[in-house]
Amino acid sequence: MGEVVGSHDLLLVTLDTLRYDVAAELAAAGRIPHLARHLPGGAWEKRHAPGSFTYASHQAIFAGFLPTPASPGPHPRLFAARFAGSETTAEGTFVFDTPDLVSALAAAGYRTVCIGGVGFFNKRPPLGSVLPGLFQETHWEPEFGVASPTSFESQVTRAEQVVAELPPDRKLFLFVNVPALHQPNWFHLPGATPEDGDSRATHAAALEYVDAHIGRLFTAMSSRRRAFAIVCSDHGTAYGDDGFTGHRLGHESVWTVPYAHFFLEPGATAR
Repeated sequence: MGEVVGSHDLLLVTLDTLRYDVAAELAAAGRIPHLARHLPGGAWEKRHAPGSFTYASHQAIFAGFLPTPASPGPHPRLFAARFAGSETTAEGTFVFDTPDLVSALAAAGYRTVCIGGVGFFNKRPPLGSVLPGLFQETHWEPEFGVASPTSFESQVTRAEQVVAELPPDRKLFLFVNVPALHQPNWFHLPGATPEDGDSRATHAAALEYVDAHIGRLFTAMSSRRRAFAIVCSDHGTAYGDDGFTGHRLGHESVWTVPYAHFFLEPGATAR
């Protein structure tokens, strides 16, 4: 990562609340072709989330603690703050001396941009300003939020505008928090009604919706130079699993998440 940082644009996408099992099933069934074409081997990597809900997990991610591979470690990290005794800082790790990765990338000359989704990024109450406050430029509108059936395509449109307005020689770190998987998501399943409510099936339909538009985001990010992308979930969510519903709890459906990182070559197309 020491060679990537400074030479590539960087994209971090958190598919908020996405369960690993649903993501893996859809990739294997060919239902998310635009994502799958970028996944190494066409499959998600199984990892453990650094937190059980959005705020905790993103605080960890922005400190360099991405989801951890679901196998015995230690596992070298892509990014790490410099501190004595770290067992996951390796030769290829981008090591920074600031409190968080976002400010480290700003210090390295990047324009840091946040396009928020769920409430922890809406900048309305003080708590909703903490995570966006790490960035030089932040965007949130009601149409980006969890209640919008067109949230992700609206976010991608804003991302395209951000990229188009940035000077060509300025490196970009773009973070997008995708709320489409989060409850409520029933409206992503054709024919569903509010009375039907959210389910594992509507969660899957929401991922298909994201897949239909994510190619535009990849195209925008690769329009200026080669980009390095990380696409992952921050945590999962339960739909009645062993009696549990929701997240911020210690269940396998919450702690196990999909993860992938890959390069986007210049001129990548949306399809």
